[in-house]
Amino acid sequence: MEIKIQKTTSPKPKPDQTKLGFGNYYTDHMFMMNYDEGQGWHDARIVPYGPVQLDPAAMVLHYAQEVFEGLKAYRTAEGKIQLFRPEKNMARMNVSCERLCIPLIDEEFAIEAIKTLVKVDQDWIPTEPGTSLYIRPYIYATDPHVGVHPAKHLTFTIILSPVGAYYPNGIEPVKIYVEQKYVRAVAGGTGFTKAGANYAISLKGQEEAEAQGYVQTLWLDGVEKKYVEEVGSMNVFFMFEDEIATPALVGSILGGITRMSIIELLRAKGYTVNERRITIDEIVEAHKNGKLKEAFGTGTAAVISPIGELKYGDIVMTVNDGKIGEVSQMLYDTLTGIQWGRIPDDMGWTMTV
Repeated sequence: MEIKIQKTTSPKPKPDQTKLGFGNYYTDHMFMMNYDEGQGWHDARIVPYGPVQLDPAAMVLHYAQEVFEGLKAYRTAEGKIQLFRPEKNMARMNVSCERLCIPLIDEEFAIEAIKTLVKVDQDWIPTEPGTSLYIRPYIYATDPHVGVHPAKHLTFTIILSPVGAYYPNGIEPVKIYVEQKYVRAVAGGTGFTKAGANYAISLKGQEEAEAQGYVQTLWLDGVEKKYVEEVGSMNVFFMFEDEIATPALVGSILGGITRMSIIELLRAKGYTVNERRITIDEIVEAHKNGKLKEAFGTGTAAVISPIGELKYGDIVMTVNDGKIGEVSQMLYDTLTGIQWGRIPDDMGWTMTV
């Protein structure tokens, strides 16, 4: 399918690269493609970034039939632009589409659309240390119909945003609140997908965490409320004396691309990594006995986020004296080194734009 390109006649001023934050600015163009039952995906185009028109009865507004992805483009010191495992993101997007009754996309074409859009707006890729171009592909239902059924008309859009660190303090350890009242997902639901509704569900727990001075919520399983699952925007890892463990993908946890990469990287370096059920009581006991050495979150936005403190009820657990652990630092340096081209990509993860 041909991608038509319409360039803007009113380019926007570029933001200060030292004050980007995350998700605050958007580039000059966006990609769009439509789906209509009987015709399939069609009319691929890059157009000036701007508002989209939706009927007030558009089904996405009423029934949340929507999925999205998140990845980044990085500019190397030599000026080369590269993506990090985009084929994994597009494969995961189709997993989400399947669960949400959304027509599947051509994964190779979607990657080509991303590359084309990044090329068009390549001047927006920031060059300050730690900055990148965040890429947000998403699909939403547009049928003007108030009635619960799979959409017959949808739009696939990609927008770009120059970003800095996800957390204001960057790689500094974060404080995490363990949620005991609310639940995020259960097996058989949509917890394993990147659906917008999953994040709306998590807002209440996030609000409570922030009210107590914590940055994020660590969710427990939705049935017994005893197994650790994931942090609001990250998968989570715990380093004990003899292993590094991360919650198994049991149908209620997002299979993160960074999570996958960290597991592969750790095993390549000789660490014992287990994907298994982990109870919050095991974490408490390991901390009490001095066996919890490090904890960290992983995700596209934050990459590696060391956990310096966990609060579970009245129990406050300081991890590694609230400092960045040796393994967390190594993982951050290695993964970002590959992404920004500072070290060789021996894993074959990057793709040149």
